[in-house]
Amino acid sequence: MAADLDDDGEQTVSINEYLESIEEEELEADLVLGGDEGDECTYSKGYMKRQAIFSCLTCTPEGNAGICTACCLSCHDGHEVLELWTKRNFRCDCGNSKFREFSCKLSPNKDVENVENSYNHNFKGLYCTCNRPYPDPDLQEQEEMIQCCMCEDWFHEEHISLGSPNEIPRDEEGEPLYEDFICKACSAICSFLTLYPKTIRATGKQPVASVATGKDKSVLEDIPPKDEPGKLDNDVCSDTVQNNLVADMNHGSVSDDKKFVVGESSQNNDSSSLSQSIANSNGTCILGVDWMAASIDSESRPLFLSKNWRDVLCRCDKCLDMYKQKHIRYLLDKEDSIAEYEKNAKQKREEKLQKREGAELNFFNNLGHVEKMEILNGIADFKDEFRSFLGSVDPSKAITAADVNQIFENLKNKRRRV
Repeated sequence: MAADLDDDGEQTVSINEYLESIEEEELEADLVLGGDEGDECTYSKGYMKRQAIFSCLTCTPEGNAGICTACCLSCHDGHEVLELWTKRNFRCDCGNSKFREFSCKLSPNKDVENVENSYNHNFKGLYCTCNRPYPDPDLQEQEEMIQCCMCEDWFHEEHISLGSPNEIPRDEEGEPLYEDFICKACSAICSFLTLYPKTIRATGKQPVASVATGKDKSVLEDIPPKDEPGKLDNDVCSDTVQNNLVADMNHGSVSDDKKFVVGESSQNNDSSSLSQSIANSNGTCILGVDWMAASIDSESRPLFLSKNWRDVLCRCDKCLDMYKQKHIRYLLDKEDSIAEYEKNAKQKREEKLQKREGAELNFFNNLGHVEKMEILNGIADFKDEFRSFLGSVDPSKAITAADVNQIFENLKNKRRRV
């Protein structure tokens, strides 16, 4: 939020700037919390696909437990709590055996342990390969961090094994052009992604994964020589995948209105039907190669994936079994992505605001005639007083707390005289 300085050196903001900052803070909170009001523990919902998780170092200094939003607010108020943003397939630990004698106030009857939960050093307040806290007390200016969509750890830009942070796909204003990031360690698990058309990898101004009719040369990366033994050539594999996708589409496995486009922008239409079409065609592998029998690339590197890249992933029986063995089936789930999580959060926020406006209108309509006139007269009096104040003050001077107090004091005196 931009702020100016008055003659006394104090920061000043306009009313519009203040209101905009409040709205931005509320939106940011809703995006992190996923629209969760924090009024009930999420334990009864089981292992949720994605939810906001916190770590209480007061209760579990070992960093081996996570709590939901409601328990953070109700059970751990005043404790040293870390905000971990979101975690997948997680169930609230509050009050289980890891908390010893501490009992959850909202849902006391819980299993001794949630065996499917996963924990990393984030739960201790540490991040990245450098194993440093965030915010870092040793740094005057905090560095931007990026979250891996697989291990869900956070990484400093200078520690993600790129030649330069300038290699991160961004637009002219510095906004990311990628939907997901996969760190170097996790990219070794999903090396099969290098067999897909390069359009699934974000670079420059190419944010949507699509099927091209020719070779895509827009991604700048090292391509293994074609005559190098033991490695698959990425261009050849990409062409094979593209041809298989186009062939499947032309043979009716994909609806006609989606031909030759995979992962179309969700802002224009819903690509879930396309994903389902591919998922239903489990016989033919779109990769067209036995990637498990060959060495794809001996060197793993971080990956930046373009918008809707998950829609392109093959869903044949062989690949589905591979995802299961690698414990990465969540990559096929659209609701697993942060983009979808935030989209749902925005929708819940809009519904909440509409509901609030409706409740306020219903409250007013249910009032009697006298009460309605009191409210309307009060609003009119405030407008008159505020207009009078603005006409009497020096526009070059900042409005102080004393000025605001005087406005309400004048209103109070006016009502006494009535």
